This record gives sequence, C-alpha cells and structure tokens, in this order.
Amino acid sequence: MAELDRVREALRASMTAWATLEVRGDQARVIPAPDPDALAAHLERVDPQWGLAWACDSVQPPVVRARLTLHGTAREGLATAHTLNDAKLAALADAARTWGVAPAGDSAWVEYDQEDGANTTDLDADAPIAAAAAPRPAPPEPPRDPQMEKARRHIEDLLEQLKVAGRGGDAARILMRGYGETLDESRAIYKELQALLKG
Repeated sequence: MAELDRVREALRASMTAWATLEVRGDQARVIPAPDPDALAAHLERVDPQWGLAWACDSVQPPVVRARLTLHGTAREGLATAHTLNDAKLAALADAARTWGVAPAGDSAWVEYDQEDGANTTDLDADAPIAAAAAPRPAPPEPPRDPQMEKARRHIEDLLEQLKVAGRGGDAARILMRGYGETLDESRAIYKELQALLKG
C-alpha cells in the first residue's frame, strides 16, 4: 500500500502540463496532464524499472495510447486531442487516472492563439479547475460544411486502403498536417494519398 501511495504522489507532483483537447475558434478546452520530464524524475525515485510506452492509434483525429508500468504492473490510458503531442499528454493523464490520480475538476476553456497555443497561465494544475480563473463557457460548435465532411470521408476511405496495402506509415506522414482547412487543401491531400496508393 505504501508503494501505491508513493506512485500516486509522484504522479500528482508531475501534473504540471496542459493538454489541449479541442479548439473552437479562439478558445481551447484543456486538461491538466503529467509533464513527461517531471514524471520521469519523480518515478525514477519510486521505481527505477518504471516504463512508459506510446502507441498512435490514429493520426487524424489524433488518438494515442499510453502504457505506464510501475512495480511490474502496467496500466493504459487512451485519449484523443487537438494534436498528436496533446493526445500523448491526455493519454498519460488518462493512465494516471487508472492509478487513482485525477485532476480536481473537469476540463477548462481558455483563450487560444494559433501561434502560441492555449493560454493556461491563469490556470493552476494543483487547484480545482472550477475555482481557477473562472474558465469560459464552451463556445458554440462551428457550422459543418457538407463538402468538407464529404472530403474527409473520402480521405478516410483512402487511408483505410493505404493501411491494407501496408502504406499506413507513409500516409500518416502526409496527414500530420491534418485533412486540410479548405476544400482545395483537402483535394490536394487526397491526390497525394492517391499517388501513394498507385506508387
């Protein structure tokens, strides 16, 4: 029992990062997550044989699995987020939750800038989120463009074909920048993927 308490204390102490789960216009929904560097430092003292493994289940939308092994016991977390890096942090937060460490409160909405990312400076990972800097209410869902949805489906169908053909990794590199913000960008990405399937 003392070991589990030390593990939980180490996980709590490393909860200094923020994962951006989604972005709507100039706002982002964030959750506290363990900082991998801080986590490594804390867990090294608890269990020198600890381990952390990542698996990318999907590039777009970004879905990542984190497997955290401590004292011979492995527990997994799974998360989707705005970027692959954010999905890694969110998956690590989910893995911490399986060890009994969860952030106090739910996610928070904060200002978001395309260049600087989510503004979490007014949030405190140690304090309950509900009490931290009065987070903003969720912005309304943006209207969906039926043509963009159709383009996304076409890209996803082509991605499945590429996975079957053993070219999933090559396709993932193309899709690192997403499916495109405009219809023309989506068409260009589709053509790149199509050329990959033919080549």
